[in-house]
Amino acid sequence: MDGTARKPYPSDVSDDEWAFVAPYLTLMKEDAPQRDHPLREVFNGARWIVRAGASWRMMPHDLPPWHAVYQQTRRWIAAAVFEAMTHDLRRLLRELADRMPEPRAAVLDSRTLQSSPESGGRAGYDGAERRKGSKVHLAVDTLGHLLALHVTPANEQDRAQVAELAAAVQEATCEAVEIAFVDQGYTGDAPAAAATARGIRLEVVKLPEAKRGFVLLPRRRVVERSNAWLARFRRLARDYERSSATLRGLHLFAFTVLMLQRFVALTRQYA
Repeated sequence: MDGTARKPYPSDVSDDEWAFVAPYLTLMKEDAPQRDHPLREVFNGARWIVRAGASWRMMPHDLPPWHAVYQQTRRWIAAAVFEAMTHDLRRLLRELADRMPEPRAAVLDSRTLQSSPESGGRAGYDGAERRKGSKVHLAVDTLGHLLALHVTPANEQDRAQVAELAAAVQEATCEAVEIAFVDQGYTGDAPAAAATARGIRLEVVKLPEAKRGFVLLPRRRVVERSNAWLARFRRLARDYERSSATLRGLHLFAFTVLMLQRFVALTRQYA
């Protein structure tokens, strides 16, 4: 970068968005000797990668060097920066929607991502989806905003993840969640008992017996919509990451971008 103004990318953070995220992203002083590039431009570089789905080494030349963006993104993930932002944004968005800051209900689901040469070593085979890769298990509130998320090989059963998801949900919401809506992949005594141990009742939302064509399921549509939101980020279309921690961190990053855009739009509307 030569210091001249560059043409903005569609993925660039807006001024209003930057005002919110800057305090979370500042892990060192602005004039620290280690900082060679503006923090906002580094953040723009990370957003470009996740949106465009390109490899790190394909970073445009008018953004900071790929290795600087990559290293800083890894630092943000390790510091749980995006996790903190998603939790705070969820509470703000719920208040703007005239909801209680902490939800009483959650919706659980998973999405399977095809593996790549980078992630193949930790991949598993999902027989239902007929693909080898990783499975992202997530819990959202009834507005579709993220509560908890973790990654496993694709051969891991959804019902086996209830204990970990329930614990993470209750930690994120101060034990506020009382019920979780799930699909038929979570049936059985073991997942119900795991949820009950954390004070959550599982409710399985079943398909109508005489289904014909597309059926919109109550509650379940919320988490399906959240998964559809993630499809806008091409880096998350497959599992391109060597580490499951990086894959989890980039999903948190994507939810941060989505929820931040929603928050800025609503605050402008109510201003």
